[in-house]
Order: sequence, then structure tokens, then C-alpha cells
Amino acid sequence: MFSKIKIYLKNFDWILFSAVILLSALGLAEIYSIALGQGTLDLLNFQKQIGFIFLGVVLLFLFSFLDYHFLRNSSYYIYIIGILVLISVLIFGQSIRGTKGWFYIFGLGIQPVEFIKIILILFLARFFSSVALRSRPIKQLILSGFFSFILIFLVLLQPDFGSALLLSSIWLVTILLVGFDKKYFIVIAVLLLIIMAGAWSFGFKDYQKQRIITFINPSFDSLDKGYNATQATIAVGSGGLVGRGLGFGSQSQLKFLPEAQNDFIFAVISEELGFVGSVLTIFLFCVIFFKCLLSIKKTKNDFGVFFILIAMGLIFIEMFINIGMNTGIMPIVGISLPFVSYGGSALLSSYILIGIIQSIIIRSKINY
Repeated sequence: MFSKIKIYLKNFDWILFSAVILLSALGLAEIYSIALGQGTLDLLNFQKQIGFIFLGVVLLFLFSFLDYHFLRNSSYYIYIIGILVLISVLIFGQSIRGTKGWFYIFGLGIQPVEFIKIILILFLARFFSSVALRSRPIKQLILSGFFSFILIFLVLLQPDFGSALLLSSIWLVTILLVGFDKKYFIVIAVLLLIIMAGAWSFGFKDYQKQRIITFINPSFDSLDKGYNATQATIAVGSGGLVGRGLGFGSQSQLKFLPEAQNDFIFAVISEELGFVGSVLTIFLFCVIFFKCLLSIKKTKNDFGVFFILIAMGLIFIEMFINIGMNTGIMPIVGISLPFVSYGGSALLSSYILIGIIQSIIIRSKINY
């Protein structure tokens, strides 16, 4: 038993793990800094985040030691469980800010959709590693889209448009990576434009339309709908080279920046740690991507390759959208920065994702 653990630890990618921990430490420092501006120095969120990080590390090691082949073989059953969980949250879940997507257990909120992302990645990696893509590409495209849409539709019923966007992105990234002909992407792009036009006319509510208009021109309503985007951009631009220092960011400390520890934590990093802090954050993400890409060369099966690629795609999309929200190049859609933002479910989901990647890396290095 101990000899097996020793082998696993020897083949564990400690650089990948260190990048994740450093990102979480950076976020933790900023969450503490934000608490300094609360007047009463309420450290509850800071303490909670420490607990989430500790639990995340435990889950990361558990999933890294778990044989990922078990997850592969169970992925279809896990997918069914995911559907049942999403149905359950619609019936028994609690609403926060108009979204019925939370379970509360012992006072802690759990957002199942964060774990649905992993379930969809497992399902798509298993699906495309089990089919002959060249023989019936249209069939595989339709089937993968159909099974993905079931999860997306259930999330839209909550309604959680940000998470539905991420789930849709996972499917789009997957079909891009597995090697479909370019002509299919043209068809998908046309369909998406038709769907967006229909949604704008019949589906989007006024506040959702306003978000898109504000994204195109944040100054259009900078004191109301465009307030968040405007304040985030000010925070990012005011940091200079080395920032104002922890606890000295005017936008975050004076509460001009809403949701500072969640959606806009990158703006807090930019304001308090400056260009150096922003570059460090992006560099650590680049380390994660680089180590994952290196591991693909040694991965011995299609499932492992697909899982790592799709997981990288999800982390990149979340990072890009969140930083884009903070710099004014993306609309405000409520997507947290992986490993950095405050929050239990999103953080634990990201750690589990890295744990499964570590499981693939470990078993690609040993004679399994």
C-alpha cells in the first residue's frame, strides 16, 4: 500500500500542483485584503476559503490516486446521475439572485452545476474515444450535441445563463479538438447566429439585452447597468506597475467594485499588485496549460488525451471570460476566476479537475 503511494507521489506533477496552490494563495491574500475594507474586519469568507482550499487539496490527491479508468468506464452512469441532480435542484433547490441552482447542507451552499462541467467533460471524452469519427461524423456531432444539450437545457431552466454558456463552450471546444471538418463549424456558427437572433427577439429579458448593449458600449450607462464593468476597468487601470499594495485598493476597499472577491477579483489583483500581479496570475495559468500539454505526449489512450484537452479548454475559457469581464472586453456573465475567486463549489470543481488530470499523468508514467 505505502509503496504504491510512494510510486504515485514520485510521478505526481508537483509543478502543476504548485501553480494551482500559488493561484489559490494569491486569491486568498486578496480575499483577506478585501476583508480589511469591511470596517469590522470580518474574516469569515477568508476562513471559509482556507477550508475550501484544504478540502480541494484533499480531493485533488484522492482523485489523482483514483484510477481514471474507473471514471471512464462509469462516465455514462455518472452522466445520468448528473441529470438527476439537475432535476433535483430544480425541485428542491434554493434560489439565490433569481437562480434556483443551490443545495444547502449544514449551512453551506453547494452549486451542482459546477460539478456538471466535470461530468460533461467525462462524458464527451468517453464518447469520442469510443466512436469512429470519420465513418459517421454527422451522427456523432448530433448525438454529442443532443446529450450535451440535455444538461444545458436543465441549467437554463434554473436559469443560469453563465453556466449554460460554459457547458455549451465545453461541447464546442470538444468538437473543435477531436477533428471535425471545418464545414461543420460553419453550419454550427450559422445555427448559433439564428438561435441568438431568436433569443434576442423572444427569449432574452430586458436586463440581459442591457448587459449586451453595455458590453458593446460600457459608457452607455456607466452609473447603472455599466457600473460594474466601468469600476472594474478603473481598478485594473489604476494599479500601475506594482499596484497600490494589499489593503490599499480604493476601488475594492471603498466598495466601488461589487463582488470584488468573486467575479472581479482579477481587478483587485491588478489594482493592489499592479501589472506585476496581473502578469504573475496569467503566468501561473500558462504553467498549468504548459504542463498539461506536455503530459498529453505521454498519455496512452484517447480518453486521457481528450479529457486533458477539454479540461484545459474549460479552464482557459473561464480564465479568459473572467479576465475579459474585468478588462471590459467581455460581458458581465458571473464566471469566477479558476483557483482564485472566492467560492466553494467552483473551487472544489477546479481542484477535482486537476486531480483527474494528475491521475492520467501518473498512470502515463508508470507501466499500467
